[in-house]
Amino acid sequence: MISSLDASALGFLNGMAQIQQRAQVAQQQMTTGLKINAVSDAPDQISALYETRSQLAQTQQIDTNLSRVTSEVNTAETTLSSAVTLVERAQTLASQGDTGTATASTRQDIAGELGGILQQLVSAANTNVAGRFIFAGDSDQQPPYTIDLAQASPISAYQGSAATRQIQGADGSTFAVAQTAQTIFDDPTGQQNIFSSINNLRVALLNNDQAAIDAAMPSVQSAGTYLNQQLAFYGNVQDRLASETDFGANYETQLKTQLSGIEDADLAQAITEMQQAQTQQTAALAARAQLPKTSLFDFLG
Repeated sequence: MISSLDASALGFLNGMAQIQQRAQVAQQQMTTGLKINAVSDAPDQISALYETRSQLAQTQQIDTNLSRVTSEVNTAETTLSSAVTLVERAQTLASQGDTGTATASTRQDIAGELGGILQQLVSAANTNVAGRFIFAGDSDQQPPYTIDLAQASPISAYQGSAATRQIQGADGSTFAVAQTAQTIFDDPTGQQNIFSSINNLRVALLNNDQAAIDAAMPSVQSAGTYLNQQLAFYGNVQDRLASETDFGANYETQLKTQLSGIEDADLAQAITEMQQAQTQQTAALAARAQLPKTSLFDFLG
């Protein structure tokens, strides 16, 4: 198509379009706070922009996961600390029941208190955090144990499963964050079975059976040492989580700074650009208005 405009008019319009484009870009930067609002704004930076955003989103998700797991681990550590106290009380009661002066009635009373300790230990094994039974392994939607002291074997078989869940740190490493209640309280080999140790002593005291009491004593006395080892596991996990959380926070700050450098607008520069565009636009219009306006009729007069 042949334009009816002369070269001067076309040049003026093109210049005005460029000034308006610069003003629009500056206005968008001031409005959004970003210097990249479309791929065309900085095509050479888009790859770095998307990669940094992805890394930041991943790091923030990892931080969220670490926070949730930290709550579970802290609860587990507190729960096992209380369980250690319960076992220490059971050891004290065991010593009282094993004396030669202990009567059948006294042993009945001690057995009753041991039964209460068993119930509290089972309750500890069934600890629930945000809808998860944290000692039930991967089968965390049901309590790992039930207890009925009226039964010959008062504590049920373990209802959970193995604990295979791993948590990922911001540095990319993964680590285990939980033990099962079976590992902690109910070792299936019977070598460190806290439930069985206390229950065997309870039954021996109920029966006023000195030989059975003597046989039950060693495992009760060693139960505390074993439980403290399980408590130490959670203490180590707490330290690891704290370290990973700190690393993640620092890395997130680094990524935000990097992202800001890529996409954040220089508002002072954008304001200056807008002012310059407005000044140039005003000057161009004024200059255009001063051009002589002639037509064919001016030459025919």
